[in-house]
Amino acid sequence: MADDPLSKIHQLCHDIPAAHDDLAAHAALAATLVGAEICSVMLVNGEGENARMSIAASHGPLTQEAAATLVARGEGLAGQVFANGTSMLVDDILASPYAVMARRPAAPGRSLMLAPIRIEGRVAGTLTASCGTAKGCFDEQDLALLETVALFVGRAVQMRQLRGILASRFTQLALAQELQGTAAKIVYQKPDHVARLLARSFYREMARAGFDSNQIVQAASEIIAQLNASLARHSARDGRK
Repeated sequence: MADDPLSKIHQLCHDIPAAHDDLAAHAALAATLVGAEICSVMLVNGEGENARMSIAASHGPLTQEAAATLVARGEGLAGQVFANGTSMLVDDILASPYAVMARRPAAPGRSLMLAPIRIEGRVAGTLTASCGTAKGCFDEQDLALLETVALFVGRAVQMRQLRGILASRFTQLALAQELQGTAAKIVYQKPDHVARLLARSFYREMARAGFDSNQIVQAASEIIAQLNASLARHSARDGRK
């Protein structure tokens, strides 16, 4: 692969479609682009103080300890990126204020960089690259490439969530009913019970697909907004009669 930035960006645009929502493929692509030995994708689970990041995909010889680590906001390098949403470039971790955080102090490649993974403006995880023996240190050009891949990773996570939703039986049934063009005409003795059942199914399927609480609330708020708009239109039509 050519070393100039334009060629690398061209290669990135060429390779990303093949990766789709495969996070391991994105990690491997990032490693190739920046010359990293190890590249990992960490994603956030939980909300607020309970939010933790864990490894969702990786490329290279990741240690079992690193693969099993849960990172809180502000904890370690990844936790700092999670907390402030700012990328980080470290030339040599042993010669930096983060020396105590080095997982492999004896390894020859000690340069590393981290970029936030964003979804709709919020930090949903981090993309980390660790330098290998074939490369001295990362530079700002490498960091820019990593940040670019992180943008694609955010889109890939959204695609995985969407695939999870579309794969659910709940959504398939709703889509099937909509495609038929007619609403299901089923008489229930307790409509309020059915409404609660559907609400629980909606929450369960979105949570299972990987959406967090804020996103589920946002979706529910959109449903309420559409309902209010529909009621307003009906009221306006009734007023004109």
